[in-house]
Amino acid sequence: MIQLSILKITEYGPWTLTLGSDREHELQMLQASLYREIQKLFSEKNCLVFLNRADEFFVVSNGLTLDDHIAIQKTLEQLFDIRLTISIGFAKSPFEANLKAYEGKKTQTILNQEHSIFGFVNGESTSNVSIMHLDVDDLTSKRKTNSPYEISSIIFELHSKMSKFFMEKNSLTFFMGGDNFMVVASDDAKKSVQQFIDMIKNEDGIFLNCGIGSGFNVREAVKLATKSLDTIREIRDSGKEKPEVLELSC
Repeated sequence: MIQLSILKITEYGPWTLTLGSDREHELQMLQASLYREIQKLFSEKNCLVFLNRADEFFVVSNGLTLDDHIAIQKTLEQLFDIRLTISIGFAKSPFEANLKAYEGKKTQTILNQEHSIFGFVNGESTSNVSIMHLDVDDLTSKRKTNSPYEISSIIFELHSKMSKFFMEKNSLTFFMGGDNFMVVASDDAKKSVQQFIDMIKNEDGIFLNCGIGSGFNVREAVKLATKSLDTIREIRDSGKEKPEVLELSC
């Protein structure tokens, strides 16, 4: 069971217009500061925040109660002039949890009106979370023949393919920077990751590594996924034949 919390800046478009035309630098600084604070508050509770859009954040929030969300919302309201809504959903797969959170907001299923929290809370901390951490193997070689902007174009196209492939497996894909991606994964996604790696290898000539981690909360899962990925790199660097996929669980 996955619990997902989606934070979104309220009336962001109209609010930005109040800043005048020379506002973009201010918006970028605000968005960076907001992301930093949201990540800090949730990670302290063994959650992890994924930047979906600059005005929207996805949090794998297994174990968090409504009171936990209210406490975080109160802190954010004290620190920033803007307002945020929180939509919460839980389901057997990450994508279905996303749909449940969306349903809660759309139908105005109010959990706490004062702090703009909607949806459905599970709050259990015993459910298992699976994370896949993927990166491009030997991206350095592509930099010899491609400019930085061309590299970015390759990475964003890869992100698009990855997002579409794993959404069909009821999973959510997020770009983490550099050549790194994380997938909040269903069992079906984990079973299909080798298929995706082979597809990208054959279609685009891009080689991927994937570390998988499973734990009772998302921080534990991410730690194990990254440790799995690091192990793949260590095997590669030792000159031995490396696996393309490796999984660790607690």
